[in-house]
Amino acid sequence: MRSILFGLALAGMTLTAHAAEMGDDGLHKADWMRDTFKDLQEDFAEAQAEGKRMLILVEQRGCLYCRDMHENTFPDPRVNTLLQEDYYTVQLNLHGDTEVVDTDGEELSEKEVLRKWGVLFTPTMIFMDTTLDESKSAQQQAVAVMPGAFSAGTTLDLMTWVKEERYLDTSEEDFQRYHARMIRERDDGDTR
Repeated sequence: MRSILFGLALAGMTLTAHAAEMGDDGLHKADWMRDTFKDLQEDFAEAQAEGKRMLILVEQRGCLYCRDMHENTFPDPRVNTLLQEDYYTVQLNLHGDTEVVDTDGEELSEKEVLRKWGVLFTPTMIFMDTTLDESKSAQQQAVAVMPGAFSAGTTLDLMTWVKEERYLDTSEEDFQRYHARMIRERDDGDTR
């Protein structure tokens, strides 16, 4: 019995070690997130200067699905490598009051810009194009939007699909067909 309790305690410590940190705002914080002034035009320019693609991650306080992504999906080594090396991630709070400068130059609070974009779910991942049109909002020029929590495999496949600019592919292989092919190639039938 003692060894079982010890094993459970050790497992609990391991899970805690991988748990997402919480900021003072109640949102999850990770080392791959950028602490910016939320000027999306400047953030886009910074991402470009680093050779990265801008990703906007929308979360809210108390979001169980956000916690799931931070504890199970984002720590996956395949996903984490992409987040660290290829993406410039800016976090927005669905109910936040911090001022944001949208890519079209409009200044709104986080909650107002997210309402403007029609974001309803957290987490939502908004993947930006490699060029910026300053006459359009971020939502209007996003190349992909992932609303909700997904497994590491699905997230990996979408992040790779965007990174490789497969959204420009005019063949029959849209994201869902690409994702199905990736599952087959992993030969596991699993989206994780």
